Amino acid sequence: MSIQPKYYTMKRVINLIFLMMATQMIIAQEADPYQWLEEVEAPKALEWVEEWNDKSIGVISSQPGYNDIYEKNLDILNSTDRIANPGIYGKYVYNFWQDQQYQRGIWRRAELKSYLSGTPDWEILLNIDELSKKDDVKWVFKGASGLYPDYNKFLVTLSKGGGDAAIVKEFDVQSKAFVENGFFLPEAKGGASWIDENTLLVSTDFGDGVTTSGYPMQVKIWKRGTKLENAQEVYKGLETDMGIWGYAQQNPEKVYQLITRRTSFYSGDYLFIENGKAVKLDLPDDIELNTIFNGQVIFQLKSAWDVNNKSFQQGAVISIDYNDLLNGKRNFELVVEPGERSSITQISNTKDRLLVNMLENVKSELYSFRFENKWEKEKINAPDFGNISLGSTDEFSNKFFFYFQNFLEPSTLYFGDASSGEISKVKSLPSWFPTEKYEVQQFEAVSKDGTHIPYFVAHRKSMKLDGNNPTLLYAYGGFEIPQLPRYSAATGVSWLEKGGVYVLANLRGGGEFGPQWHQAGLKENRQLVFNDFHAVAEDLIERKITSSKKLGIYGGSNGGLLVGVAFTQRPDLYNAAVCAVPLLDMKRYNKLLAGASWMAEYGNPDIPEEWEYIKKYSPYQNVKKGMDYPEVFFTTSTRDDRVHPGHARKMVAKMNDLGYKIYYFENTEGGHAGASTNEQRAKMNALIYSYLQMKLMD
Repeated sequence: MSIQPKYYTMKRVINLIFLMMATQMIIAQEADPYQWLEEVEAPKALEWVEEWNDKSIGVISSQPGYNDIYEKNLDILNSTDRIANPGIYGKYVYNFWQDQQYQRGIWRRAELKSYLSGTPDWEILLNIDELSKKDDVKWVFKGASGLYPDYNKFLVTLSKGGGDAAIVKEFDVQSKAFVENGFFLPEAKGGASWIDENTLLVSTDFGDGVTTSGYPMQVKIWKRGTKLENAQEVYKGLETDMGIWGYAQQNPEKVYQLITRRTSFYSGDYLFIENGKAVKLDLPDDIELNTIFNGQVIFQLKSAWDVNNKSFQQGAVISIDYNDLLNGKRNFELVVEPGERSSITQISNTKDRLLVNMLENVKSELYSFRFENKWEKEKINAPDFGNISLGSTDEFSNKFFFYFQNFLEPSTLYFGDASSGEISKVKSLPSWFPTEKYEVQQFEAVSKDGTHIPYFVAHRKSMKLDGNNPTLLYAYGGFEIPQLPRYSAATGVSWLEKGGVYVLANLRGGGEFGPQWHQAGLKENRQLVFNDFHAVAEDLIERKITSSKKLGIYGGSNGGLLVGVAFTQRPDLYNAAVCAVPLLDMKRYNKLLAGASWMAEYGNPDIPEEWEYIKKYSPYQNVKKGMDYPEVFFTTSTRDDRVHPGHARKMVAKMNDLGYKIYYFENTEGGHAGASTNEQRAKMNALIYSYLQMKLMD
């Protein structure tokens, strides 16, 4: 009998063993040695955090002027001269307030007439400091939604430490207490809204799974007195969806019940609930539903659309009668269409006016629209050359609030009438630094592909163009979020008054010029955003406003990714970098917390073709030894359940092992905002600006 087959079998086994050993070696080489830092609250990881916090805070807080910056920022944040931001519910204005006495804050209300008098007679409804002490939980107030039309009951949202996951509890404003055995949603990334006093439309984790992004997968109608798990399901999506949310909009004519199913961050379906059943609407998958107003459903287009023998441009706002839409009709009407250098940033409505906030070359203009067979536009006489943001509106009248600010004008609250166009000033923030010494200029840099990128420069009028000015460049460049001129007392007292120059860049990826400006920087085109940033830096240097030795950069979240790419790609341009709550490991970002929801923005690193372009810029994969990187300051929060703190942690550990000097601070609470109380915010500002002065002002 031949032994040949047995010999070949053994040879195959030996070869297989060697192959397995080789594969394990490759996997070991490719394995991330810092992945243990992704265990957010593991004792070993928290010990690492504490050591880095102590080391970095010790250096930065010992810088001259640190205590002065901290005290001034705390004074600003605790100032009683701040605007109490109003939210109109019926005859009352509601406000959440934090100061030295109420560190975690109070939720309060005053009658609208009293509020407008300038000396509101506030009635405290809920003291978050007392609640936190009672429950032994560091509660963070996340908002409240009232029951139309009397607004005697609210759904109050509270987060542990500031994360996105939160609980929802029913609150009675007459008794100033949570309703005993009232509606309660356990901690989740979901929410609820009122259908009527005894019914909620709920999207949450019902105990049988959420999407891969960590968001709700179901929408249910929940009746008072029944268990949440027994609520009536009206729609269920897929685990691979980004998320499913339900929302009830209470209007005088009808309670509209809406479901939005997001298959990605920028696409999905809309459904209306009629007679307990979800009816899918036949619409483009990237259209955005803004509001329902006087029976008209208001949409904004993210792509051009030819429908019913009409052509609507990208970025246009259109409308259709609710019943017509539900019955499959296509008779859409144009509300407003932006131009080449304009965009629409906000849409809201009063009783019978639609308010549209527009940008024209990154400067705000406010319009009122009314519908009588067709849409008619009137400009509201709001201040020019700055940033307008819409505030609360009154659904029982045409009254509304809005804010105006720019780099040198503190935020001012106005009260307006959308039907008459009349406005009146309610209150202005005090100016915390002598703005008359400064001026703002708008320039344009030319990016690598020839695109003109606008940016603002705030500086002393006496600034010399000698390349020696400490300059802080801030940008975001993502998710169609525009970066607009705004007054920052913290930047004024902590940077401008110290001799610094502040720059705000309007990169592609943002929303300054509408959907096309955003879409120009998506996925495989992401490098264009980074090229825009480098181009602004180079333009600042070429104009002799600053030099690479005097140029620092700052960005958070998606802007933290921008900073990470900037200093790894062009370390020759920057001498300081503040990288806050950042994405950095783009190989694993879609596996960490809400990361999977952003694949429409960045791409899917698990698809080889998409990883090919992501890996070229991913900071964590591209940081390497022997480079002249700036001494980066990374910040994050243990309680950030949106962008995983592991991004910043791992980058710090890797750079430290590669021999780079860096700084790191992780706040133990604060969520994605990085801080929960004014003391925490003042400390964060003091650390950031002291670091920048240390690096750019010696």
